[in-house]
Amino acid sequence: MIPRVVIVGGGIAGLATAYSMRQAADDHGLKMEVTLVERESRPGGKIVTDTSSGFVIEGGPDSFITQKPWALQLCRELGLEERLVGTNDAQRAVYVLRGGKLRKMPDGMLLIVPTRFMPFVTSDLISWPGKIRMGLDLFIKPRQDNSDESLADFIRRRLGREALEVLAEPMMAGIHVSDAETLSLRATFPRFVDIERKYGSLTRGMIAARQASAAHANGRDTGKTTMFMTLQGGLQELVSALERSINGEVRCNTSVTWLEPLPGGGYRVTLDDGATLDTDAVILATPAFVSADLLRDLAPELAGKLDAIRYVSTATVSLGYDADEFEHPLDGFGFVVSRHEPTRLLACTWTSTKFPQRAAPGTVLLRAFVGGPFREDLVELDDETLIGVVRQELRAILGVSAVPRVTRVFRWRRGNPQYDVGHLDRVTEIEGLCPPGLYLTGSAYRGVGLPDCVRQGRDTAREVALYMAQLAHVAR
Repeated sequence: MIPRVVIVGGGIAGLATAYSMRQAADDHGLKMEVTLVERESRPGGKIVTDTSSGFVIEGGPDSFITQKPWALQLCRELGLEERLVGTNDAQRAVYVLRGGKLRKMPDGMLLIVPTRFMPFVTSDLISWPGKIRMGLDLFIKPRQDNSDESLADFIRRRLGREALEVLAEPMMAGIHVSDAETLSLRATFPRFVDIERKYGSLTRGMIAARQASAAHANGRDTGKTTMFMTLQGGLQELVSALERSINGEVRCNTSVTWLEPLPGGGYRVTLDDGATLDTDAVILATPAFVSADLLRDLAPELAGKLDAIRYVSTATVSLGYDADEFEHPLDGFGFVVSRHEPTRLLACTWTSTKFPQRAAPGTVLLRAFVGGPFREDLVELDDETLIGVVRQELRAILGVSAVPRVTRVFRWRRGNPQYDVGHLDRVTEIEGLCPPGLYLTGSAYRGVGLPDCVRQGRDTAREVALYMAQLAHVAR
């Protein structure tokens, strides 16, 4: 009898797991029956692309970072290499809203660490006392305690309060839509831990990293690869390619209502239409709180640990304009906002600058972000009101008062897991509580970005194939 795997959840992690199962099974000489169950009408989760009205509008992620190679590798495996598009690095500037004014991030900043002297000291982004305090990073001894700490504690310790408020909170905590005071450094920016240990200073470590990166780039043909990449028709192309390539069944508009163990091993999965699937292994590629609900009776301690992973809600508001309605040159990828600024925006991407093919000639496309840990209430505003809020803020910041040609709102309620201090230890404990044949994967655990979800999916597929091979060996 061919072993069966049921994957619950058709976001990028679930799709990557299902896609990777064939190779993982082949590596162990197995044949495997794979069924993916998705409650929505389409797979892809937060990856959703709207290509109407002459714009390419992303509701969720708009690209993936190539320093983590797994998403780029997947695109190439799926035959999408000719569809890959890089960023417009000729205008790769980022602004920070401070004191109601957009101030350009100085050249030579790696994340929030200056690696070039003159652009940093001549910038008006950080005050002179703040610059001096950041410079003390060169002399502060590294922390000897190996326990986890918050991003805020780490940045204050190494670079000072102003660097935290002006740079780290909007840039680094903003990536994870989290509060820097609770965000786990080890789970989100482990590179900083390693740099502090190796170099004793973030500044020395980042300068060394920049020099190594430049030497590496000079020794190879970088081609069209940029730090962030996307696909010509949007990231929905990746979802469609994955769905076509899965060696198994994808059931949309289907929810799992019950999960129970079978007497001889394996699980029975009950669906919302009353049908059941008996399976040797179950992979929950769902948000932690959804997985907790499914495991409440089967594994109550595990469910309780999953319930402890917090989530926050966000929304994106995309606005398309005629280019001649803008006085601002939009000469960068967009701006981020310190939470101490009196604005209701988290950030704004100047999409048509970052990826010029996202808007037709003579038009511009912007995408604003709202919600997060301090203003979740904004997510619940109706579309008209929320668009009005964003337009009001953009008028104050960019001076644009024109009526947009197109607007799109995407809400992600409880869409952003929070990696609180100690997160990786909790995940290890959660994984240890999973009964045999049950697996968890996705953004709640070991990385929120698209490449990390692809990597987790592949790792999970390998774990499941190994488990199946061991079961087959015992059966023989």
